[in-house]
Amino acid sequence: MKLDDIYTVIIRKLRNGRRSFSEIAKTLGITTNTVRSRVAKLTKLGVLEVQGLVDPEKLEDHFLVIIGVKLNAPTLVKTGEDFARLKGVVSVAVVTGRFDLMVVVLLNNEFGLMEFYTQEVSKIDQVASTETFVVYKNYDFKVPYVL
Repeated sequence: MKLDDIYTVIIRKLRNGRRSFSEIAKTLGITTNTVRSRVAKLTKLGVLEVQGLVDPEKLEDHFLVIIGVKLNAPTLVKTGEDFARLKGVVSVAVVTGRFDLMVVVLLNNEFGLMEFYTQEVSKIDQVASTETFVVYKNYDFKVPYVL
């Protein structure tokens, strides 16, 4: 879908998910119904998803890791989908470079890195190796609460 200027402004305004459609409409000089219908279209097409996000740094006993995954089979898309279904996984991307996949994972003291690897990653046969990057400090890295 090609985004025009109105779609772009609506998406930017919805970064604050509590902003009302009428407030967005006033800013753009269009009707509330126009904003509502455009948001509905963006949502239906999968372009936009409005959801609550958390800052893991502000949640006691929670942390993020980013895991680079090398595969031993050329099944990037299927294995990426398999990773996306694992507990704690926020997102998965097929990438270029030394890894095949990059996986963002939300963990806590009850379900930590050891549990993620032994209970979840161990289910996926195509993993040749991983490298884990613990996020010590983030700058506006908010994620859905998936635990």
